[in-house]
Amino acid sequence: MDHDEQARLAALRNYRILDTEPERAFDDLALLASQVCGTPIALISLIDAERQWFKARVGVDAHETSRDVAFCAHAIRQTELFIVPDALEDERFRDNPLVVSAPHIRFYTGAPLITADGHALGTLCVVDRKPRTLDAQQLEALEALRRQVVAQLELRRNLLELESALVERDRAEQERERLIEELQAALDGVKKLSALLPLSTACQLNVVIPAEAAAISTVAEGVMQIVSEKHLVEGHAVDVEIALREALANAIKHGCKNDPAKQVQCCVAIEDDGELLIVVRDPGPGFDVSAVPDPLVGSGLTKTSGRGVFLINQFMDEVRYEDQGREVRMRKLGNRSRSEASRGA
Repeated sequence: MDHDEQARLAALRNYRILDTEPERAFDDLALLASQVCGTPIALISLIDAERQWFKARVGVDAHETSRDVAFCAHAIRQTELFIVPDALEDERFRDNPLVVSAPHIRFYTGAPLITADGHALGTLCVVDRKPRTLDAQQLEALEALRRQVVAQLELRRNLLELESALVERDRAEQERERLIEELQAALDGVKKLSALLPLSTACQLNVVIPAEAAAISTVAEGVMQIVSEKHLVEGHAVDVEIALREALANAIKHGCKNDPAKQVQCCVAIEDDGELLIVVRDPGPGFDVSAVPDPLVGSGLTKTSGRGVFLINQFMDEVRYEDQGREVRMRKLGNRSRSEASRGA
């Protein structure tokens, strides 16, 4: 197969028309060709690598034939009408199966369907079972119908490309909207975290973890390493670790319902005076902290809920719940602040 044939086949496939359902526009043009030329058979034939396939057909039942026996395979090699007045008198076709058996072709005229790029995709052809010719008016009409077939091919391709472009545009718009939503959510998260931390606070850790219990230890160990390296809250490191683990466990269990597809955010910052600030945030529905039972009083003694909040309050010096309980801010005084508080007492 030479380069030109490869380019022609690529152009044919670019029209995305092979093996498609019948379409009225093409059927009508084949019918007009048959009537104008007075032939029992008219075809819109497209030549693939190994076959000729009929997009429209009048007078035959077959949908395709082998390219080896196709008259149209000869017609696409030229730009003018390809005319065979009597196939039995033409050495190229006298032994052709389509001549010696059904549909018993004797007369053939094919008008090549040539694209603007010069590729002959197939033909509009008329066929008769007896030798004959077409007069000048019929030949002119066949040329006009050939142009209409090419125009329909172009229109059909343009509509498909437009449809694909619209689908791609919709997909791109949906993707853009999704990115905007994600960026907005990220911006909101940054704003909320920024609001948590005073200007004098230095953020040491800002991490997002999946809502899985196994992730708690990883975060807790990382935070406690910071606490140890910075020599913070000496003598109270265990208090911080217990409160942090409880806050993370509550966010995963209650805020995320143990759904690993959801995420919990943890931010750790250190004030100039060594005060430790830990913020844990979840995407859950929130809760009313005042409604959480005290596990040391009355009916709270028999309930499992409320113990995490109780421990957080017990082990941290200041605890605040923001955004309807989705966010817990925990402070632990630094060593210097704790000493000053003790002297003041």
